[in-house]
Amino acid sequence: MNQIPFIAVEGPIGVGKSSLSKKLASYFELHLLKEIVEENPFLGKFYDDIDEWSFQTEMFFLCNRYKQLEEIEKKYLKLKKSVIADYHISKNMIFAKRTLPEKQFNKYSEIYHILTQDMPKPNVMIYIDASLETLLDRIHLRGREVEKNIQPAYLAQLSQDYQVFMAEFERMNPTIPVIRINGDEMDFVKEQQDLKLIIEQVKEYVKEGEVIL
Repeated sequence: MNQIPFIAVEGPIGVGKSSLSKKLASYFELHLLKEIVEENPFLGKFYDDIDEWSFQTEMFFLCNRYKQLEEIEKKYLKLKKSVIADYHISKNMIFAKRTLPEKQFNKYSEIYHILTQDMPKPNVMIYIDASLETLLDRIHLRGREVEKNIQPAYLAQLSQDYQVFMAEFERMNPTIPVIRINGDEMDFVKEQQDLKLIIEQVKEYVKEGEVIL
């Protein structure tokens, strides 16, 4: 069955999701949906004190991503226009499970499922993983003010959470292709050949404006 391409790029903080999404959007002429990060007024405080600011931070991300997907569905997908996003809405639950205490998480989970139950879901997933050393190096290089206080232990745990999430995602969504990329071995920003290899993998599922499944 052919569908309008809706591709999501995922992976832990600093792995290169936005960079790869931008390059693939340009090559395949897809609309680029970028997640709101630095606009979150709670994010800097979150990295300073996770326990104090986690609920506010996660709720801001959830509400804004919901609004983004609502707009994408109306302005692009329903009009048969292709989209690539540098996140998957399910990432909200990865972070919430790690940062929220049980009582808050239960409330958050209810809101999440209400908001996302009829939201459009990507039909191709690109997952980038990398070592903690690579993630820390890339976070340092991009120099975002809100990320300056990210703790290595938090990032390491988040990376493990992503690995668990992706295993579960593939188990629960056997019809959605997942393209896995090793961010330690492939530098799609600096090495054109690495980018070409990824483009060739994506071409297996995207051709002439349709996802091939």
